[in-house]
Amino acid sequence: MTTVVTTTTAVARHRRSIFLGIDVGTGSARAGLFDEAGKLLGSASSPIQIWKEGDCVEQSSTDIWLAICTAVKRALSLSDVAGEEVTGIGFAATCSLVAVDSEGQPVTVSWSGDTRRNVIVWMDHRAVKQAERINSCNSPVLQYCGGSISPEMQPPKLLWVKENLQESWSMAWRWMDLSDWLSYRATGDDTRSMCTTVCKWTYLGHAHMQHIDENNSRDMEANGWDDDFWEEIGLGDLVDGHHSKIGRSVAFPGHALGSGLTPDAAKELGLVAGTPVGTSLIDAHAGGVGVMESVPDSEANESDDDAICRRMVLVCGTSTCHMAVSRSKLFIPGVWGPFWSAMVPEYWLTEGGQSATGALLDYIVDNHGASAHLANRAASKNISLFQMLNDLLANMMSDRGIPFIAALTSDLHVLPDFHGNRSPIADPNAKGIICGLNLDTSENQLALQYFATVQGLAYGTRHIIEHCNEHGHKVSVLLVLICVSLYLADFF
Repeated sequence: MTTVVTTTTAVARHRRSIFLGIDVGTGSARAGLFDEAGKLLGSASSPIQIWKEGDCVEQSSTDIWLAICTAVKRALSLSDVAGEEVTGIGFAATCSLVAVDSEGQPVTVSWSGDTRRNVIVWMDHRAVKQAERINSCNSPVLQYCGGSISPEMQPPKLLWVKENLQESWSMAWRWMDLSDWLSYRATGDDTRSMCTTVCKWTYLGHAHMQHIDENNSRDMEANGWDDDFWEEIGLGDLVDGHHSKIGRSVAFPGHALGSGLTPDAAKELGLVAGTPVGTSLIDAHAGGVGVMESVPDSEANESDDDAICRRMVLVCGTSTCHMAVSRSKLFIPGVWGPFWSAMVPEYWLTEGGQSATGALLDYIVDNHGASAHLANRAASKNISLFQMLNDLLANMMSDRGIPFIAALTSDLHVLPDFHGNRSPIADPNAKGIICGLNLDTSENQLALQYFATVQGLAYGTRHIIEHCNEHGHKVSVLLVLICVSLYLADFF
C-alpha cells in the first residue's frame, strides 16, 4: 500500500512596513504613504467643503472624514499598497474647533443651525470681541500667548458659542481641535495632543511636565489647565468633570492611542483594525518639526547642538507660520508662545505668523480683471498661472532694462494685513492697503500687483524675524516649506 502525501507550500508575500500620513488643510484632505526610509510611495487628495459668511468660516467634520477616507483609499490604490501593510498612522490638521455631542455626532456652531457645520475653521474671526474681553483680564496665562490671545485660538471661539448659541453649548459633549478629533474618530480615544492644547487652548505644557517629573509618573492626566483662567473668562463650566469637555488626558505627539484603529474606522479607511495611531499635531507644526530637524547644507559640517535654535521654519499655505525654538523660554510681545514641547520635544516654541498669505495671493490674482484671460492663456500653454505671472515679470525686467526685479514696484506697495496682523502687531482688526494704483487693468499690472504682494509678505516675515531676534532669538537660517500650488521664480 502506497501512501501519497501532498505538501502545499505557501509563498508568503513579503510584508512591508508602510506608514500613513493624513494631513487636513483648509481646502483638502491629503493622504501619503511612506516606507521605512521615508520615501513617498504614493499620495492622493480630496477637496473639503467650506462655508464663508463674513467673519464666520465653517466646515463639517463628517465631510472632512469622508474626504480622508476617499484620499486614503485612492493613495493605497495608486501606490499598490495593501491595507494590512500599513503599520502606523499619523494625523495632522488645521487648528480648527470641532463640536460633538455625547454620541460623537456633530453639534452646529453656525448661525444657520445647519448641523453639518460643526467646525469653526482656524481663520474664523467671529470672536474678536471675546478675545478683547479675555485679554482685558490680564491672566498670567496670557504671557504664554505673546501677551494677548488671538480670535484664532480656541477660548474666544468657545466663549462666542456660549454667548450666542446656547442650545449648541448645552448639547456639546466634547470640544476638540480638529487633529485631536480625527484621532478620536479613528480610535475612540479622546486623549488630546500636547501640540494642540498648548498652542491653541492655553494648556501649560511646562506645568504638565513638572507634574510628571515630581510624581515620577508617565500618567497622561491633564495637569496643565489653569482653572482660574477659565473661571475668570466665563468658561468655568469647562473645568467640570476633570476638564472632560476640553481634555482629561494629554499626550505628547506620536504617543499610541487606545487600541489603534477601531473596526468601523478601519473598514471606512480600507485598513486593518488595531493599526497603531499616534497622537496628532497641528498641520503647520507637523511640517515644522520635520523641516526643523533636517540639516540644511549650510550646517552639514557643524556639530553644534544649538544649531537648531538658529533656524526658523516658514510653513506656507493659506497662512504662514513662523516657527523657532529655544532652550530657554522667551517672552516676545505679539508672538505666540513660548510653548513647552509643543513641536520639538523639550524645546520652547515661538510661533509667529501671517494670517493670510496664500489666501491673499489668491485674492489679489482672482479679483483682478485680467485674471481670467491670463488663466486661459496659462492653460493653453499647460503651465500654471503663477508661472505666467513670473514670466511677465521677467519680460518687464528685460524690456525696461532694470538690474533687479524690486525696481518694478518702486511706486506700488502692499500692506498685507487683509485678515488682520497675527505677528508681531497682534491686531486682528488691522487692514490691508494697496498703494500706488492707477487705471491700468492689463496683465502686466496684475503681475506687478502680485509681485508687490509677495514683497509685502516678505517684509512682514522680516519684521517677525527681527522682532524675535530683538527678544532673544538668534535666527540666521530660514527653512521654507511651501504647501500651496505656488511657483516662485529664481529671482524671488
